[in-house]
Amino acid sequence: MPQGDSQPASHTIEVAFSLRGERIPVDHGYALFAALSRLPVAGPWLHASEAIGIHLIRGQYVGDGLLCLTEHSRLVVRLAAGELPSLLPIAGKTLELDGHRIGIGVPQTSLLRPASALYAHLVTTRNGQDEARFDTEIRHQLDALGIAGQATRGKRRVFRVKDKRVVAHSVLVSGLTAEESIRLQEAGLGGRRKMGCGMFVPTEKAP
Repeated sequence: MPQGDSQPASHTIEVAFSLRGERIPVDHGYALFAALSRLPVAGPWLHASEAIGIHLIRGQYVGDGLLCLTEHSRLVVRLAAGELPSLLPIAGKTLELDGHRIGIGVPQTSLLRPASALYAHLVTTRNGQDEARFDTEIRHQLDALGIAGQATRGKRRVFRVKDKRVVAHSVLVSGLTAEESIRLQEAGLGGRRKMGCGMFVPTEKAP
């Protein structure tokens, strides 16, 4: 990919906490954010922060809308490096996601990694059920970020926020410079980043 001799500077990091537990719902973005927000040690800060993103937890699908946690499952939070002390106290706490309990373990930090192609499993915008309006809005947001890469809309997906069904799509953005790649990971696209939406990661896959 077109990038210089060194990685672009970024003040954003990712913190990955190991997890203890068995199963969680596949559709857990809202439940995860709600459970974290209820923690007295960090909940008020987490709810108020504007620049934080929470990845969906990865696991093995076992049917009935459930994921089985594996040794590689992590709770990954993307945030400004200066906010790290506010997040660390969640280590050792227990969360309940729609009746499924998980424990938060030891964290590891890492820098964002630039890549020419980035993928987000869920991206949601206002009136996102209209594919043409979704595409237009995504292009508008990329232009506002100064990103010339090509956005490709993928599968239509539906997730829940409380009792509301929200329409989203997977999105692949390709042809990125190193600087654009970091900028897109920092800013994301669409809303609900604390519920796993608009969280872009390096990929070689199609949406």
